[in-house]
Amino acid sequence: MAPAKNTESVKQITYLAAALKAPRITDAAARLADQARDAGWSFEDYLAAVLEREVSARNASGAELRIKAAGFPARKTLEDFDWDAQPTDRQQIAQLASGGFLLEAQNVVLLGPPGTGKTHLATALGIVAARHGHRVLFATATDWVTRLTDAHRQGNLPKELARLRRYGLIIVDEVGYLPFEQDAANLFFQLVSSRYEHASLILTSNLPFSGWGGVFGDQAVAAAMIDRIVHHADVLTLKGASYRLRGRGIDSLPSIRTPDPAD
Repeated sequence: MAPAKNTESVKQITYLAAALKAPRITDAAARLADQARDAGWSFEDYLAAVLEREVSARNASGAELRIKAAGFPARKTLEDFDWDAQPTDRQQIAQLASGGFLLEAQNVVLLGPPGTGKTHLATALGIVAARHGHRVLFATATDWVTRLTDAHRQGNLPKELARLRRYGLIIVDEVGYLPFEQDAANLFFQLVSSRYEHASLILTSNLPFSGWGGVFGDQAVAAAMIDRIVHHADVLTLKGASYRLRGRGIDSLPSIRTPDPAD
């Protein structure tokens, strides 16, 4: 009679798991049953082990959905980063990867010449954030301005800014590659202001902060924006030649130098 009883129990577990919309519990329960009997687990230990498998699977699945929804141009991780070519402070990056800056609504700014790994690190930190349960959005500065301009024209800018505040992390790539007109600069300033002390930003730029006035067409707007960004921020300056030029006989690109960000 034991096999029949076990069969009925499995059917009941399958039904209940489906009712809970957790079908993976059926597989976990089956895989762990023999192990639990052999090791003499208590009922509580067995139940905890089954539920732990389900929670882990859900977290992994949710993280993958958040990563796909973020809009990363490519999947880059900290493990893939070439630390030998770019001697960035690994300890500081590791601390950021713990996710604490997101809980404090702090920002990260990555400055440096093209090809030094800014976008890679921004993406990698964004993927870490998604795995920690945060919603993330990635776009270039130009794309963000286009998005905000469309919302403004439709009369939905306040609603769009409020919606974006529900994202734990927004990544703004390539600040400074193209200058903004005055209206675009004002919209970008509103994005920064709306997230100030509410949610985190990661920004990358090939320009030091002293060059941002030319990007946004107004020194006062740039100064007010930088003030809000760096008030609660880690600023990392990447140096060196572009990794894309390795082996091509070119030492550097004709891009702006990377001085101290405070310049």
